[in-house]
Amino acid sequence: MSTKWVPRSRSEVLSFRIGIGHDTHRLADGGKLRIGGVDIDFDRHMVGHSDADVLLHAVTDALLGAIAAGDIGELFPDTADENKGRDSADFLMAAMQAVSQQGYRVQNLDCIVFAQKPKLSPYKRPIEEKLAELLQLELSQVNVKAKTGESVGPIGRQEAISAECVVLLAKAI
Repeated sequence: MSTKWVPRSRSEVLSFRIGIGHDTHRLADGGKLRIGGVDIDFDRHMVGHSDADVLLHAVTDALLGAIAAGDIGELFPDTADENKGRDSADFLMAAMQAVSQQGYRVQNLDCIVFAQKPKLSPYKRPIEEKLAELLQLELSQVNVKAKTGESVGPIGRQEAISAECVVLLAKAI
C-alpha cells in the first residue's frame, strides 16, 4: 500500500529548480584577468567578445538553465557589437531579472574555477563576496572552489580557464 503525501499548507509546497553552467575561455598574454567580477593579479587575460569573465558566464548559464531560458550565447551573442567588451555582470543581472520574473529566488550556488595559474586561493573570498553582492545573497549562500589542471590538458598547460556552477532556485512564496 502506498502513502501519498498531502501538504497541510501552501508553505509546505515548494518548487525547486536546479541549473548548471559551464564556460571556458582561452588565455592570452597581457591584458586584465577578471574572474567572478574580481580583478586578478596575473600577466595573462581570457580572450572573449565580452570581458570574458568565465565564472560570471557559468553562473549566468546556471541561472538561465534553472528556469529553462536558454543560454548566455542566445541572449548575448558574441556577434552583437553591443556585447563587445561588455561587463559580464550585465549578463548576470539580466539572468537574475528573468529568475525573479518567473517567481524564483536563489537558494545557493556552488562554483568551481579550473585554473593551473594563477593560484586562486587568495581570491576565493573576494569572489564569493562579489557574487553575493551582485546576486543580493548572504555570503553563506555562495561557495567558490578552485582546482588546478594537475598539468594535464588545456587547463594544466595554462591555455585556458574554465568554470562550472550549480544553482538551486526556490519558488518565492
